[in-house]
Amino acid sequence: MKELNSIFEKHVEAGLYPGVEWKITFNEEIYHGTTGYMNIDTQESLQKNSIYRIWSMTKPIIAIAMMQLVEEKLIKLDDPINNFIPEFSNLKVLKNPTSSINELIDLKNMPTIKDLFMHTAGFSYNFLADPVGKEYDVIKLFNSSKTTLEEEINLLSKIPLLFQPSTNWRYSVSMDVMGRIIEIVTKKTLQSILQEKIFNQIGMRETGFSIPEDKIKRITSSYEFNPNDKKLTNFVMDSQKIGNYAYPYDNDKTYARGGHGLFSTAYDYSLFALMLLTGKTAAGKVILKPETIKEMTKNHLDSSFFPLEILSIGTIKNEDYVNDLDPYGWGLGFRILIDLNKANNIGSLGEFGWAGAASTYFLVDPKNDLTAVLMTQVLNGDPVIKNDFVKTIYNNLD
Repeated sequence: MKELNSIFEKHVEAGLYPGVEWKITFNEEIYHGTTGYMNIDTQESLQKNSIYRIWSMTKPIIAIAMMQLVEEKLIKLDDPINNFIPEFSNLKVLKNPTSSINELIDLKNMPTIKDLFMHTAGFSYNFLADPVGKEYDVIKLFNSSKTTLEEEINLLSKIPLLFQPSTNWRYSVSMDVMGRIIEIVTKKTLQSILQEKIFNQIGMRETGFSIPEDKIKRITSSYEFNPNDKKLTNFVMDSQKIGNYAYPYDNDKTYARGGHGLFSTAYDYSLFALMLLTGKTAAGKVILKPETIKEMTKNHLDSSFFPLEILSIGTIKNEDYVNDLDPYGWGLGFRILIDLNKANNIGSLGEFGWAGAASTYFLVDPKNDLTAVLMTQVLNGDPVIKNDFVKTIYNNLD
């Protein structure tokens, strides 16, 4: 694993990434390193306690919180979402995925909690090339740092679904809906329930939707990768808004999202990944039953849904196009490796995890008792860093 340092140094020197941090656990050994900078302009070195916007790596944490409620029999996977959020009772569906936002048909079946986990509910994302995602931008969904999750989900409930639930797969804002349902069922804010049931139990002391003032200086700067000139662009806009999405760090504790929004460290997220191996913390506290973890981390999708793809606006499927999700199925909140051939025989069947928009990434491999967390802050980052990370890890599992 030691060669990761020189590999990542080359990517930093090439200008692909400002800095990289990684933490790997394997056979009771820990490999933790950093290279590069928190901020390219100031040349401030990246530290092992640096704080990152983890974007969609928020989602697996929300998934765990929901399955805790399932274990407590407060929620069932087949519960329709309007049982908890009546505003969804009048949902309509696009006539077809390319229809005008006004060409609608009746909903056949209400999305369920399992549909939210599986991204089969019919929701979309604002960066995806479909009429529903574009409408999210029109209504400025999740653009504000001043709105509550309740307000955002009520706004979402007025927009039609892209397809009939359980008939297709579309990466989406479904985990934001799940986050709101967790608030409703527990009668607590999402931050408080995550703090109580997950962060405090695991020891994730620096993970949350807001950052204390004395720690703000440890937040790494965000960049965007331009694939045309292969250079990084520093975000000069509002430091608490990345693209169209609000990502505040000094909010008034009302801000929470289910699909993004958390800050964390490599240390904290590694603790979370380790818990996913067994359902227990290092101290033996049970977060979820082992059988629940196994259920979450097996493929639940029929082969007719494959290959899974996330086609962002502007994606061109030419000879250079690579679908990183091709080897994977989907569990209850995680990608699941189900085809080693499509993964070029790199990895292990049953390996699971997810990633974040700013090129953060993690994997959990139960067969090899392995966890790996990769942290950096580059939107649309060159995938070479993730590919080198995974390849190097599996080349060293001897």
